[in-house]
Amino acid sequence: MSEVKSIIRHFNHYSSWLITLEEVDETLWFKPIADGKWSVSEIIAHIMNWDNYLLTEILPSVQNEKGMEFPDFGIHNQKASNYAKSGISQSKLLEEAKDTRELLVKELNELPIEKLKKPLTANGVTHCPHTGTPYSLIYIVKEFTDHDNHHQRQIIQFLRENSLFLKI
Repeated sequence: MSEVKSIIRHFNHYSSWLITLEEVDETLWFKPIADGKWSVSEIIAHIMNWDNYLLTEILPSVQNEKGMEFPDFGIHNQKASNYAKSGISQSKLLEEAKDTRELLVKELNELPIEKLKKPLTANGVTHCPHTGTPYSLIYIVKEFTDHDNHHQRQIIQFLRENSLFLKI
């Protein structure tokens, strides 16, 4: 399996992991995972909001061979938090998050590898300042996978501390 396909496959693991959250008690679903942190519902909405952004803004830009433009993170993330607190049910949010990720993965799998690997700018920057790697859509997908994994670990730790054990 190519490195690109492997990255997309790992990115898709999140969809199946969401199923493990279906039995989380509602009181834990809406409880902040720590002081000053988001709840599980807000984290799931946060990841889904970024998936939606990749689908609606980044993919079309990449397909038109334009650079990737990302919004102000704080404002974008606040929208996700507000959505999680809007009254959406746990099951509906999980369904939306799973469907959004699966659609994004489908779209990524349909792109030619050359498009996924093509160097592009991210907010006008050509290379990641941390790694020196040229930005490309597949690089961003790998970054998002790492971001997802960070949040999954937070959620798992929180649920373990509250006597709920999840499979990874």
